[in-house]
Amino acid sequence: MPAPSPAYTLSTPQPGTLQINLDGDWTLKSPVPTLDEFQQALGSDTTRITVNGAGLGAWDTRLLIFLQQLAQIVREQDLPIEEESLPTGALRLLRLASQTETTGRRGQAEKGSLLYRVGVKAMAVHDSATSMATFTGELVLEGLRLFTGKSPFRMRDFLYFIQACGVESLPIVTLIAVLVGVILSFVGAVQLQMFGAEIYIANLVGLGMVLEMGALMSGIIIAGRIGAAYAAQLGTMQTNEEIDALRTMGISPIGFLVLPRLFALALMMPLLCVYADVMGILGGAFIGYTVLDLSLNEFLNQAIKSVTLYHCFQGVAKSAVFGILIGFAGCLRGMECGRSAMAVGEATTSAVVTSIVFIVISDSILTIIFNVL
Repeated sequence: MPAPSPAYTLSTPQPGTLQINLDGDWTLKSPVPTLDEFQQALGSDTTRITVNGAGLGAWDTRLLIFLQQLAQIVREQDLPIEEESLPTGALRLLRLASQTETTGRRGQAEKGSLLYRVGVKAMAVHDSATSMATFTGELVLEGLRLFTGKSPFRMRDFLYFIQACGVESLPIVTLIAVLVGVILSFVGAVQLQMFGAEIYIANLVGLGMVLEMGALMSGIIIAGRIGAAYAAQLGTMQTNEEIDALRTMGISPIGFLVLPRLFALALMMPLLCVYADVMGILGGAFIGYTVLDLSLNEFLNQAIKSVTLYHCFQGVAKSAVFGILIGFAGCLRGMECGRSAMAVGEATTSAVVTSIVFIVISDSILTIIFNVL
């Protein structure tokens, strides 16, 4: 027996009310009736539209398309519409489609508004500053709890992150530091060879690595390797609701997850900086020995004479600050992460960008301070 075709009839149960009675199976396999009859029945005395689905059989997307077209016509006439006896699932889908359409229209309307975009950016900056200040306060309070022995800080985690930040980072730090020393040697050789002062390339490489390049390049490498890893780890835990579980059990996520990462990075960055300084000077010495005909002892002695303990202190102090800022940025973005895979990727990217911005700004400020002192 063939399924009854979709159809509707019109009635006026009350004065000013036009009711649409739906009958049959409204499926994609059947032709949908047009709304011409309904539009012709609309009059100036119509004040309300009702839809009665008591006679409905099977239905699918065909019914939703028809009701959406009907709602569009009624909306143009500025009339209220009421659904009676429609399936609960159809009502839920219609409500969801209506919300999506309203949001889309609002987004299109507000997209071209300069004032709206400025307001959104200002609110985002305010929220970011508030979140950063809150996170900083929680770090300070948890650090005080650590000294009183009440923090969930675990030494095992701290040692693991020391290994991840320090030992496992040595290969990439070695490669970059040596190449930076090589580049500095070649850059200096271009000019100094014109005056027969090749020996002063050792001064250039030594001071350049110790004062700036060792700490700066180590910081950028660690920001991309460790800062991103921190954000991804904490962001994934946020997505899996593991951080919420810690809070439910009364365990502070700051003390349990953030402090071991932050302290490990702050401790290992100065050591990585010293290691990068040595590797950079050795890279410059290799170029001096192979290209500029400088003996290895001569190059190293000249580099050691040009570098003072104060110069070494500047680089190490900068690297310690860089380590704190990288750990802060990575953990902050991880704790702020949303609950989706895309949010984890955005948090990771934001952690690297934030870390590099912090490094450049703090390096500029510290350089000015040291020069003044």
